[in-house]
Amino acid sequence: MAEAATGFLELLKSCIVWSWTYLWTVWFFIVLFLVYILRVPLKINDNLSTVSMFLNTLTPKFYVALTGTSSLISGLILIFEWWYFRKYGTSFIEQVSVSHLRPLLGGVDNNSSNNSNSSNGDSDSNRQSVSECKVWRNPLNLFRGAEYNRYTWVTGREPLTYYDMNLSAQDHQTFFTCDSDHLRPADAIMQKAWRERNPQARISAAHEALEINECATAYILLAEEEATTIAEAEKLFKQALKAGDGCYRRSQQLQHHGSQYEAQHRRDTNVLVYIKRRLAMCARRLGRTREAVKMMRDLMKEFPLLSMFNIHENLLEALLELQAYADVQAVLAKYDDISLPKSATICYTAALLKARAVSDKFSPEAASRRGLSTAEMNAVEAIHRAVEFNPHVPKYLLEMKSLILPPEHILKRGDSEAIAYAFFHLAHWKRVEGALNLLHCTWEGTFRMIPYPLEKGHLFYPYPICTETADRELLPSFHEVSVYPKKELPFFILFTAGLCSFTAMLALLTHQFPELMGVFAKAFLSTLFAPLNFVMEKVESILPSSLWHQLTRI
Repeated sequence: MAEAATGFLELLKSCIVWSWTYLWTVWFFIVLFLVYILRVPLKINDNLSTVSMFLNTLTPKFYVALTGTSSLISGLILIFEWWYFRKYGTSFIEQVSVSHLRPLLGGVDNNSSNNSNSSNGDSDSNRQSVSECKVWRNPLNLFRGAEYNRYTWVTGREPLTYYDMNLSAQDHQTFFTCDSDHLRPADAIMQKAWRERNPQARISAAHEALEINECATAYILLAEEEATTIAEAEKLFKQALKAGDGCYRRSQQLQHHGSQYEAQHRRDTNVLVYIKRRLAMCARRLGRTREAVKMMRDLMKEFPLLSMFNIHENLLEALLELQAYADVQAVLAKYDDISLPKSATICYTAALLKARAVSDKFSPEAASRRGLSTAEMNAVEAIHRAVEFNPHVPKYLLEMKSLILPPEHILKRGDSEAIAYAFFHLAHWKRVEGALNLLHCTWEGTFRMIPYPLEKGHLFYPYPICTETADRELLPSFHEVSVYPKKELPFFILFTAGLCSFTAMLALLTHQFPELMGVFAKAFLSTLFAPLNFVMEKVESILPSSLWHQLTRI
């Protein structure tokens, strides 16, 4: 099916190209014929008479057929161009022109020239841009059974896309399985369970594994997908912790006995960290925030090298709930480092702390009269820094755009990350008096500092162009994806729309009023060739007739 769909799409693209070529070929030959008539070595009046004679021999049906065919082909091209632009973000005709026609005309490929002239710094920039387009596990993702499924039961909408759930399945296979699982019956069953697409089949496999022995990953699956409340999920995670801690201690003693034991210990470590992190999130959901903070701090001390789970972002959110701003600043001092990957949580939390110092007394009228103080300037710069990193967040914080449930994976600097951040942190911004007012007054100033965000950034690398496509895969179809920067319609879509409308109007008018349109066509051609007639008469009056006769024969 996929190959057939690809083949059909390629055939459709070829038809569009040939239709476009046909359309312009027809008009080209008409113009060429008129030019040929005018090149005949006759007087100008005779030439115009010949043109009039040619036009008089054409019936109105010819004009209707010509304009109608042109309008139909232009309409088909317009529909295809619009669909291609909505799907891929670029014009198909423009892409074909750049890819195939420019080399034939001697153009230089910008990509190759940039690659040949790039320095080491440019290479680092490209690598950073690629890493920014990487899809990351959402550190604040919800529980599938207790939260996502409840949303589906109430609204009838699916909050998760197939692409997002497929990425989660890949993560589970990476974190919770190893090559030696086939040696243990329960782990072998769970290895197949993580690959199952049907949720009920996964849950049944987890129960089957628990009938053999206490399997930590089976408890994880049931807590994530079968538990309908956070309290049920917490109970299952505690059982998973008991089983997972025993496996971790046993594999820790055997990890140096070979590569097989080392892989098993790495898997048991991932399982244990995941369970403790989810237990801390359960405590946070159930209102035991101080207990959650303690669990997260202990986990970060016990496993300081496992930064892939981004536990510090969970810790920042819990500390903000406790209004422990000094502790939040201490965490930011450790993780808001130039050598570490940034996130919306880090950038916007830093902006919130600086805004908190001045927001309660901030007034845009007073600031415009006396200017910004040093503290206010620092707060505004922090907001500009955060907005440059992810420009989608302010609309959610200012409630200019409705929130949805965050996906299980996010794209940094994309709309998915903005949703995940605002979903949990909007309450913290509302709690700080005047913070949202300061954000509202200053966030749009960021875009004046980076007028060309795809080419050059201010504090960060240029904004990646891949965010829209990835976000459309991660976010449900009922959500309107936020796009930055806004893409203007390509020239060929506007031109084709105008050509289609113009030729359709001509076809309709020619069909309804053939005589009147014939008079109009003759008058239009007479007006069009009037300047040429005037110039040719002047040339005839100046040049000798014999010389003019030789020139017209060239």
